[in-house]
Amino acid sequence: MDTKQCAVDGWVDAIPAPGPRGTVTFDLIARPADVDTVAQDAPDTVVSCSSGDPRITHELLTGIQAGDLLRVTGTLVQPLAPGDAAWLTIDAMEVLDTGLIPVLRDMVMDRYGDYCAIFDADREKVPVFTELGQWVGLAENPDAIASLIDAHERMNGGDA
Repeated sequence: MDTKQCAVDGWVDAIPAPGPRGTVTFDLIARPADVDTVAQDAPDTVVSCSSGDPRITHELLTGIQAGDLLRVTGTLVQPLAPGDAAWLTIDAMEVLDTGLIPVLRDMVMDRYGDYCAIFDADREKVPVFTELGQWVGLAENPDAIASLIDAHERMNGGDA
């Protein structure tokens, strides 16, 4: 198994996920420093990353979002087969830039006490959840949200 210590700059592909025994895993999309020398249709390099360092794990799970640009340093294990992702065990991490925060243009979330409703411009029906994410139901229209919440509270003894 070929390993080496290295630093990689890349974008977080998706929100990091907790792994076993206090670890975290995520994919980093790395591009060459001189992107002009690579063919336009060349695929990006995907580096699968993990860390068991509690400080790094905490930051990855609470402060890092998809699209953030990171510099990670650690031990790189080369892939066993061509086309597989390399694996990097992170010892140090630096946030170089943050990704854009996604903006919901056609959807709006609104709170009703301990409940949340999601309004979508393309749909008349309104999904309703508790503030903890439990499904309450689908209101036929915005005017029916209060009735749906009342029915849910009656069924659950007033608990959201």
